[in-house]
Amino acid sequence: MTAPRHIAVIDIGKTNAKLALVDLSTLTEIAVVTRPNIVLPGPPYPHYDVEGHWTFLLNALAQFNKDHRVDAISVTTHGACAALLDATGALAAPILDYEHSYPDEIVAAYDAIKPDFAQTGSPKLAGGLNIGAQLHWLFESDPDLKDRTSQIVTYPQYWGHRLTGVTATDVTSIGCHTDLWNPYKGAFSDLPENLGIRDKIAPVRRPSDIVGTILPEIAEATGLAPDTPVCVGIHDSNASLYPHVVSQDGPISVVSTGTWVIVMSMKTGGVATLDPARDTLVNVNACEQAVASARFMGGREFEVIQQGQRVEPTEQDVSAVLDRPRMLLPSVEIGSGPFQGRQMQWHGGEPPVATGQRSAALSFYLALMTGTCLNLVGGAGPTIVEGPFARNPEYLAMLHAVSARPVFTNSALTGTSIGAAMLLGGDGFRPELDQFETALPLDALRTYADLWTGQADAE
Repeated sequence: MTAPRHIAVIDIGKTNAKLALVDLSTLTEIAVVTRPNIVLPGPPYPHYDVEGHWTFLLNALAQFNKDHRVDAISVTTHGACAALLDATGALAAPILDYEHSYPDEIVAAYDAIKPDFAQTGSPKLAGGLNIGAQLHWLFESDPDLKDRTSQIVTYPQYWGHRLTGVTATDVTSIGCHTDLWNPYKGAFSDLPENLGIRDKIAPVRRPSDIVGTILPEIAEATGLAPDTPVCVGIHDSNASLYPHVVSQDGPISVVSTGTWVIVMSMKTGGVATLDPARDTLVNVNACEQAVASARFMGGREFEVIQQGQRVEPTEQDVSAVLDRPRMLLPSVEIGSGPFQGRQMQWHGGEPPVATGQRSAALSFYLALMTGTCLNLVGGAGPTIVEGPFARNPEYLAMLHAVSARPVFTNSALTGTSIGAAMLLGGDGFRPELDQFETALPLDALRTYADLWTGQADAE
């Protein structure tokens, strides 16, 4: 078989669903289409519009194939998501939105059966951010659901199953704060047995494995060749990490930005000691290695503070924020991140919406939250920023100042799509990284950072 060149990447983030076409010979995106990932309110509960996504994806695959040719398909999605399939392969229940909250008595009952952080590297998280908590609530809410469920797949593999008819889970998704996996042993935790679902979880495979070729009806609907391969797929933060896992030898820290900011530390000597109370966790990368990680909902916080009216700050705006100083203290989203439960506040006065000073202060806040996460996971080596924050110079400048280490950005528009495409090739590729340089005064940035840290830690 000829090595594939054009990889169609299904990329389902929490905010948007995308299809990107990546040219493996250059590892560049040659086409991208998106649609909002709107959560349907129910009944029976808030769930994802998978049928809307499916129609969108089939149409986009057909167009990409017509315009460029599609040789293979890869999949990457957000974590904290699983699909329950019945004996026919259809959904046994709608796919639950992980932000849905559960009654206190359900939470307490789940806490009594979930394994300790020491076994899973998975902290207790809000709502359904632990897949185990989702499954427990679903089975408690619908007593017949467990019997109707033939197989459980993680979210990338749901789309792989729709394309190929073959079921699987992947190590990065099952190892993504699910409570279901022991990242140190590379095996299930005690939870699947406790929930009575050990025999229902689809086989766990590496993301780069080929799950199968597309079904005849998919080939007919899209015009793709009937033997088009589909790889198992990968959790989106690990897709951002993957190019660096396969190309970097020394310690590195990768910051994947989007709805979530995920900070991942790859270094020799094993995983740092982590504090689960501060939203640190252990992820599992595509090579089945445990990765110390921390996170906060940075993209969501950005949208909340900007209120859709971002203004690029001028030099005068930045200087005014540093000199006053004006700063945003944690946390905008109180249910996650290193300062959970803390209410945001403005120090030095709140800048009006749609002003450059507000944008500058917000960028500094996001960078200082990222720096806190880097410290919590023992970040080492250069810091590589992926995603939209890689195009924010104020964020990058403060991150460089507070970490005192080089900061690089990835020239790719969407690191997740490139990483997911590389599962099908790109051996020997080294990402085109640009070292960030700033004209902003590092001493003033560090003074600001010290004041912010002192106030944040004093709460």
